Amino acid sequence: MDVLNPKDAAEDLPGWTGGDDFITKVFKFEDFAEAFGFMSHIAVIANTMDHHPEWYNVYNRVDVTLTTHDAGGVTEKDIKLAKAMEKAAK
Repeated sequence: MDVLNPKDAAEDLPGWTGGDDFITKVFKFEDFAEAFGFMSHIAVIANTMDHHPEWYNVYNRVDVTLTTHDAGGVTEKDIKLAKAMEKAAK
């Protein structure tokens, strides 16, 4: 699994930023139910991919961090999951 430069990977993902070995974004929704629905939808996708996000939810906000721990950084798995999140958040 090739490790990508997080800052380069984030450039093609609107609103995402790259850190040392991760990409991150804050998603905001109308209310808690919409935020929780987003998380439930992504949970199914992430489980199918066997690639799970680090995330934190308070009311209408979902803070997401993606990294591939066993590879030691950002991989195509993270990019694929980030793109699924973008699609689900629209």
